[in-house]
Amino acid sequence: MKRTLRVPGAQLSYEVRGAGPVLLVSQSGEGDAGRTIDLVDQLTADYTVVTYDRRGLSRSTLDDPARGATMAEHADDVHRLLAEVTDAPARMLGCSFGAVLGLHVAVSHPEQLDVLIAHEPVAPALLPDLERGHHERELQDLQRLYRDQGLAGSIAKIAEVLGIRPGEQETEHGLTQHPMDDQRKANFDFFIRNDFSAIVHDTLDITALKTTATRIIPAVGRTTPGNVFDHRCAHELAALVGAMVEEFPGGHNGNLTHPRAYASRLLDLL
Repeated sequence: MKRTLRVPGAQLSYEVRGAGPVLLVSQSGEGDAGRTIDLVDQLTADYTVVTYDRRGLSRSTLDDPARGATMAEHADDVHRLLAEVTDAPARMLGCSFGAVLGLHVAVSHPEQLDVLIAHEPVAPALLPDLERGHHERELQDLQRLYRDQGLAGSIAKIAEVLGIRPGEQETEHGLTQHPMDDQRKANFDFFIRNDFSAIVHDTLDITALKTTATRIIPAVGRTTPGNVFDHRCAHELAALVGAMVEEFPGGHNGNLTHPRAYASRLLDLL
């Protein structure tokens, strides 16, 4: 069921499927609610699955597109969305950018989240200062590359930084195809121009993650190279909250490339 929610500065589009406890899936990158359809199909027998388009993507429109969005505003959207769909503590799968939003909610509204699976959070603030500065500059360099050469000239470098190897990664059979149409290109444009900056200027209270009542489960993809910063962030998060790093099928985008195996692992952990 497709629904909308009015939030400060934007109109959010979200979808609700299935029955049972609420499980919010917060996608990464340019992904909107439709990008998770193969994964959600595997979860609806056990959970009421909520997916949404982040503000600025697809059907979630900004009142002032030129203003963009901060990480705090993205996180507040998650808080308001959870409040709209349930009165009980929910479970959440946050992937990459979506994982950082979950960490924000775990700090500011821990009563809303029972469990957060944080898959390879793109949160340089979790890293030691020198490493953090390096990767923040890396994201800014990618923005400049995108402005100079467009998506075709920058997508390979962006994938490399995140440890994604499109030409090498295996996928499950029979997946829904998501062609690079005008909508996806527009979503990529907002993600790179706006959300890369949101990551660099994020104000997440890292120390507060140690005491949140939300159970945080850091996760990585089995084939994500161990040296890339999102993989490193998951391990730093695990050390911070005193948890094990759980491994999922596939790489950084395993929820998209291996949705059946990924869902099975997710259900086991939950």
